[in-house]
Amino acid sequence: MDVSAEEFEQILPMLQELVLGADFVALDIEFTGLRSNLPGPQQISLFDLPSEWYLKTRLSVQQFTICQIGLSVFSRVKGEYNKYVSHSCNFFLFPTTFGILDSEFSFQASSVQFLNQYGFDYNKFLKNGIPYMNEEQERKMKHSILSGSWRVRSSLDKDQIKLVIDRVTQWLDLAEEGDSMTLSGITGFQAFEVQLVLHQALPNIWTVFRDQEVTVKKVNTQQRWYLENTPCEQGNCWKEKLLLSARGFTVFFQMLVKARKPLVGHNMMMDLLHLHEKFFRPLPESYEQFKQNIHHLFPLLLDTKNVTKDLWKELNFPRVSNLSEVYDVLNSDCNPTRNSGPVIVHSRKCTKYVETKYPHEAAYDAFLCGSVLLKVAHLLLQRAYGDSTPAPSFPLYLEVLTPYVNQVNLIRAGVPKINFSGPDHPSIRPPILMLCVKRWPGVNEQQIYWEFQTLCKFDVRRFTRNKFLLLTNKFKDARSILKEYRHHPDLKVSLYRHWRHSPNINCLLQICGIITTWAVVAFLLGRPRA
Repeated sequence: MDVSAEEFEQILPMLQELVLGADFVALDIEFTGLRSNLPGPQQISLFDLPSEWYLKTRLSVQQFTICQIGLSVFSRVKGEYNKYVSHSCNFFLFPTTFGILDSEFSFQASSVQFLNQYGFDYNKFLKNGIPYMNEEQERKMKHSILSGSWRVRSSLDKDQIKLVIDRVTQWLDLAEEGDSMTLSGITGFQAFEVQLVLHQALPNIWTVFRDQEVTVKKVNTQQRWYLENTPCEQGNCWKEKLLLSARGFTVFFQMLVKARKPLVGHNMMMDLLHLHEKFFRPLPESYEQFKQNIHHLFPLLLDTKNVTKDLWKELNFPRVSNLSEVYDVLNSDCNPTRNSGPVIVHSRKCTKYVETKYPHEAAYDAFLCGSVLLKVAHLLLQRAYGDSTPAPSFPLYLEVLTPYVNQVNLIRAGVPKINFSGPDHPSIRPPILMLCVKRWPGVNEQQIYWEFQTLCKFDVRRFTRNKFLLLTNKFKDARSILKEYRHHPDLKVSLYRHWRHSPNINCLLQICGIITTWAVVAFLLGRPRA
């Protein structure tokens, strides 16, 4: 189900009811870009500590924006044996542009090309996207509206609103107190902008917005004062409605946070960064603060990339490269629990994905993600209990998934995952290799990278003038390079040993050696002669 900006506020109560009754919520997000083309040192690397990776990625998250969010809400079907129903929704988003709020973001050509390949509708994103804002933006907007310092910034809106003001002032000259007129065809934020401008410009009118129409009524000064000071629950409350409309998808985000349901994603680290930046607060500089904030917002995270990565190795499943292939393997005969696993159906309002695949459409990928979680959890349950497996339930599934809770996969960093509920686990990457270069003056990291690329891919970091550190995420690649270059005349590869290769330790050892030598010499010279 695709949800437009006009439909969003109407279905909010239904969405809230679905989330509150859910076992878990699966999520997928599409972006206008993934990573900025930063200079060498700013690019992410296998050498990066999680905090370094975070600071580099934070820059990209601030540069790009969300264009589509997909949610798939999974609920156990009462009275049915291990059966779940999925409610899947697509939300096209566009940053709130209103008054002082005017976000800047970039497009990455490769991301646009990728989404185009899978039929992404940029018209829905650009023309009919649901607005959103974070807490900092909301505070600024609320202050400007309630303090009366708000101004129309868009030149297009200024032209349209000027025509409306001219029309209303002409009508006021002939109208009597109590008369009203209707301004039709005014939708979205423009309806609120019209009211704000009219209230600021004309002291003898009052406005009401209903059913895509703004009704303007001529009133006297006393009536105007009374209407402005009427308690919200009795009056028009159009300023409060304006703020609600401007917050848009953020309203649902806050509902999701309050529901405290398990949040499921696939390779979801970028999703979490954008959720924090776009709907909560600007990303903090502190990596630890970011982790604390996410854990407070979503205390139970499950990343199916992290879960399946371990399971694939143990069960020797066919190699896969994306979520859709993971889903297909789990639905094939390769999965020993295929016929005994959970039954997953689409709700009657979300039949789009029953017969047709829509890869990289956010709601479809969210559905795949939630389905993968249930199927993998059932597989783990069978392995844990064997022939004495109890009747499956989602709490039981969560029990066998405990080792994976709040462990989110991390691509290209010094550790393979981030732990949002405690200290990060130590690295299990292959060892760092030391490369010593002879007879190759002026060699740089890029040249070293191309030298080894035919065998395997390494991240390269200069250590000294003629020494480089090499790091890969595959143990077999490290072994291969050590073997292939064992007798190379100009390129000597060995295991990096910190105590042996660190310049600081070598310097310290040299100083200690000099001191020791002088001490021995002084001792010998200072001995009394016989």
